[in-house]
Amino acid sequence: MTLSPANVVRLRVPIGEKIAIGPGKAALLDAIAETGSISAAGRRLSMSYRKAWLVVKDMNRFFKEPLVYASKGGPSGGGARLTDMGRLVLKKYRRLETIAWESISEGVNDFERLLNEPDAI
Repeated sequence: MTLSPANVVRLRVPIGEKIAIGPGKAALLDAIAETGSISAAGRRLSMSYRKAWLVVKDMNRFFKEPLVYASKGGPSGGGARLTDMGRLVLKKYRRLETIAWESISEGVNDFERLLNEPDAI
């Protein structure tokens, strides 16, 4: 397995008792950006539409501006897209992951040498 920020660092940014953004919310934002749809993004992440919508609703409340703009369905279909703030938040979150990874990667690599091979367990 190749170690990288996305599969090692599990960074969460709190707001009070809740999490403003963390790995799952960042993955949802990525999926919305790629699919243009909250429901398709939820399916991609094995998440119900309702759960995905509630997560988006929370994220939109946590930040000074909404992260996701959603339009209702109908004859022309609905959709969702990241706002400028959504793209900025996701970019800054990914940067924090990289900074965290850079600060621990040497230690993680040293630690990894102490582990059995996956097929040995």
